[in-house]
Amino acid sequence: METIIVKNEPPFLRITLNRPDRLNAINKKMIEEIRTVLEETVKDEKVRVIIFTGNGRAFSAGADISQFKELEGLTAWQFAMKGRELMDYIENYPKPTIAMINGYALGGGLELALACDIRIASDEAQLGLPEITLGIYPGFGGTQRLLKLVGKSRTLEMIMLGERISAKDAERIGLVNRVVPSNDLEKETLNLASKLAERPPLAIQLSKLIVNQGMNSPITVGLNMESLGWGVIFTTKDSKEGVNAFLEKRKPNFKGE
Repeated sequence: METIIVKNEPPFLRITLNRPDRLNAINKKMIEEIRTVLEETVKDEKVRVIIFTGNGRAFSAGADISQFKELEGLTAWQFAMKGRELMDYIENYPKPTIAMINGYALGGGLELALACDIRIASDEAQLGLPEITLGIYPGFGGTQRLLKLVGKSRTLEMIMLGERISAKDAERIGLVNRVVPSNDLEKETLNLASKLAERPPLAIQLSKLIVNQGMNSPITVGLNMESLGWGVIFTTKDSKEGVNAFLEKRKPNFKGE
């Protein structure tokens, strides 16, 4: 891989954005490489959690602006779609995804973090959508995912001003799940990932599907999916294992079956 480092350490797979000299700017090659790795891993039962982070002092400072000079109407739309399709794929990935935000998460970098299920940030991280300063706006799904997380007014403020916010402010408005000291970021992320890896994979997959669907549907649609999902999940061996373990006062061993 040219733009990412992949460490397969079951039950985790860590994807490190690896263009530190460009603050891990996202280019077409990086988009393709991330998608390839995720597609290769989706059926690997040993991997239960995906962790994204960045090499150096940035998670990712955004899309590679040097590529913008070649963009016009059609090519700009194609690039936006390429990025959006990756973010959609990450959001709907059947395994839990964590953004371990070690530094700057700006523009497309923040949009990548927004597509993840959980965001843990270093207390030194800074987040923002600065595209407006280039005369454009976020194009990898940021306008919609940020809106769902923090509401209309805060979304418009962040997009229209293009200013960075601190990790603490991001936590306060619900943009990140938690903020930890920089030296503890990896330990805390792996601790959370370990807990997720112990949970039943099929129940996690269905939970993600139902919650994501509910974000974009009337509540009755989401409620119907929730009820139907119960009919599915109670046919799994993991559901029997979970109930039996509770009644027998022991730790469950979920196998994704």
